[in-house]
Amino acid sequence: MPDQAKTLTLTIDGKPVTVPDGTTVLQACEKAQSPVPFYCYHPGLSIAGNCRICLVEIEGTPKLQIACYTPAANGMVVHTTSDKTLDGRKAVLEFLLANHPLDCPVCDQAGECWLQDYYMEYGLYDPKFNEQKVKKPKAVPVGPNVMLDAERCILCSRCVRFCDEVTKTGEFGIFNRGDHSEIGVVEGKQVDNQYSGCVVDICPVGALTDRDFRFKCRVWYLETTKSVCPGCSRGCNIEIHANRERRDRPHVAEGKRVMRLKPRYNPDVNRWWMCDEGRYTYHAIDDDRLTTVQVRDGQRLRDGSWDEAFAALASTIQRLTAANQPDRVGVILSTFLTNEELYLAKTFFRQLGIAQVTVAAPPPGSSDEFLIQADKSPNTRGAQALGLSFRSDALLARAARKELSVLYVFGLDLVEVFGQEAVASALKPLEQVVFQGSNVNASCRFAHLILPSAVYAEKDGTFTNCQGRVQRIHAAFSPLGEARTDSDIFLELAQRLGLPLNMPDAPSIFADLASREPAFQGLSYETIGDAGSLLASTNGH
Repeated sequence: MPDQAKTLTLTIDGKPVTVPDGTTVLQACEKAQSPVPFYCYHPGLSIAGNCRICLVEIEGTPKLQIACYTPAANGMVVHTTSDKTLDGRKAVLEFLLANHPLDCPVCDQAGECWLQDYYMEYGLYDPKFNEQKVKKPKAVPVGPNVMLDAERCILCSRCVRFCDEVTKTGEFGIFNRGDHSEIGVVEGKQVDNQYSGCVVDICPVGALTDRDFRFKCRVWYLETTKSVCPGCSRGCNIEIHANRERRDRPHVAEGKRVMRLKPRYNPDVNRWWMCDEGRYTYHAIDDDRLTTVQVRDGQRLRDGSWDEAFAALASTIQRLTAANQPDRVGVILSTFLTNEELYLAKTFFRQLGIAQVTVAAPPPGSSDEFLIQADKSPNTRGAQALGLSFRSDALLARAARKELSVLYVFGLDLVEVFGQEAVASALKPLEQVVFQGSNVNASCRFAHLILPSAVYAEKDGTFTNCQGRVQRIHAAFSPLGEARTDSDIFLELAQRLGLPLNMPDAPSIFADLASREPAFQGLSYETIGDAGSLLASTNGH
């Protein structure tokens, strides 16, 4: 590791640069904005030094040196674009391509392949190789999520080191010798660790591809939105990759809009990685969605309109509050709501005099000592910081004793949390059960009114992770079908009820939240940025 206390100065392409002692030449070149190409190097893995593409010329050294492994030295003079350096990279590329198949038209990596990119920049355009290529296994499933094409592999060994050093599961190895060397899976194993998708992320070519994404979409049709994984309370930073041709058609329910999720680097949360469980949660963005308002008509639910739903809900609330019976209304919020939505709900129901407001979280699941948390929701810490109650069980008990007339449920499947029998006994006696959520679940069958709401990929706001770090999410596209964001539903309902709830968007809601809630004081969207910011109560800890 670089020694931050001791520094040294070297010259790279005529530019002086000062770096901590222990910095490699490759890292120094990046700081000097003279980046060198690389395949095997990854900042989260040990240095292998085997791809040889990161060659640089160092004055006083007769041979070209690999920048990833060479430590920077005081007074060193480095050239990254000299003729000698460029000729060396061309020769390396010729060797790497000697047995590489011409798969670019059918390879999922096309468009984001480092081999393509570096060949266009450094390649030897009159290759001397004219021999039969070595054939290796193609399209071999090596795990539930990963496909291997050994012919495309350039033996960078990133996948081997990831499984050895990060997951410590050791599935991959390099077998055979010479030009017959190839990546493979250790006999009796498959790549089924909880982070297997990461080997696809770090593969610089098309040797390892994602079986879920394979042949679905060309990468140049994808648009990227920064967000946060809602799969657990870790809140891994991610990118949502959406199909440009589908993203602007919210009223079309057929077809996928999101093609994949990718981890986004955050040194304080997930670094370069994310788990498979979170990676494939994107299916819920478009699958089993609630896309229309539904109103109970006798024993069945029928399609309704937002006007009808708002009128029915507003009428019930007005009648109970006018009769001085706001305690007959119970509310169960969800830890999948953003900080802004939870705060808006807290403000909305307080203005109505409704005090029976609680929050429910999904049942705990598996965890590990790396990223995965047992809390399978993104904003439990945010609800706690806002001072909301988590006594939903007590509220259901009140409903079962017929002490409630209305229960307003947000998103979460109560049957999953409390069980079929408890939910049925609590909800069946109620005059009105309102379910506001994004996806169909078992609780919907008890609802008198279903309001379709947006998923995290369709709205702006923040989540607070298990560390107390407040992180931004951004809307990648509009809500599906007739769904609306939870904030928009609150604001419309507030207008119909004559409440002074004048916060039209997520930034204005968060500004009000940060000014009134002690845990969020001093925070703004600017201070949160892309990396997030700790709650006031956790700063310095």
